[in-house]
Amino acid sequence: MKKYKGVIIEESLKTKRVLDRVKIISTETEDVTPRHNTPDLLQWTLHTVEINSDQIEALSKEISTHLRDAWYADFDNGITHYIIYPNKVFKIDMQSKEQYDATKAYGISLGIPPYQVDFHPLEEKWKR
Repeated sequence: MKKYKGVIIEESLKTKRVLDRVKIISTETEDVTPRHNTPDLLQWTLHTVEINSDQIEALSKEISTHLRDAWYADFDNGITHYIIYPNKVFKIDMQSKEQYDATKAYGISLGIPPYQVDFHPLEEKWKR
């Protein structure tokens, strides 16, 4: 099975303990701008992580309990996309526009800016 890859923003977590349960491939920081909609932060610390397919379900649920309000994390393996919000996990078929639309609407309802929940990997294809 293919491994899942994605990003966890350290500042999105209530506790960093969950980072000990994933394989961190790389870390970079990004200066916060007004567009980020997180005025209480100066930077985001982005951890690119890898998760084994046999751990993705349990880790997704665990991560969802550690996320602060109006944040998310997401991981995919090219077939299935896990989009994780506080206390809610979406398991998306990456070919399904409808599933992505529902997930995006949910994120926006939490107060996440629309440009940050544009998960659709096939968005350009769907617009044609």
